[in-house]
Amino acid sequence: MLRSSLLLGSSLGLAGLAGGLIDPAAPRADGPTAPQADALAGAWAADEYVLASGARHPVRGRIIFTDGEWQVLFFVMDGDEPRRGSGEGGRYTFDGETLTFEHLHHFSYGRTMAGLPASPLAMTARDGDGPLEPTGVEIDGDALTLRFPSGNSMSFTRSSACCP
Repeated sequence: MLRSSLLLGSSLGLAGLAGGLIDPAAPRADGPTAPQADALAGAWAADEYVLASGARHPVRGRIIFTDGEWQVLFFVMDGDEPRRGSGEGGRYTFDGETLTFEHLHHFSYGRTMAGLPASPLAMTARDGDGPLEPTGVEIDGDALTLRFPSGNSMSFTRSSACCP
């Protein structure tokens, strides 16, 4: 099991939901991924978004990691109805402890739900040098948990392996 409790930073997508801060001192996510990235490679089905307050929300969608690149599309659900959503991606590095997302593109919107204020429609597209998001990570077999400094977390289950 790989574990880390590092801070997450970005006001975009995942961090926008999590309430993080940008870390300008973090290394750029433009180098090759380390061998530990193989533990992330593939697609992961979104399961649950847990707020620091204890509120729990089911999530639907996927996060996909290939050779140094990531994409996510997810919806935070209220029963059978999506209330919030985000599509984003870019490059990443993972050294076995720190997963650093570089946000190059981002599209999101969110309605108010328990523990989450409304989030206006947001769109961003960059060619490079996007905000970095160092993220706490736990990988336990086919379970992935991303931990945010706000105390919120999002969990995923491996849905397919990929890209050796």
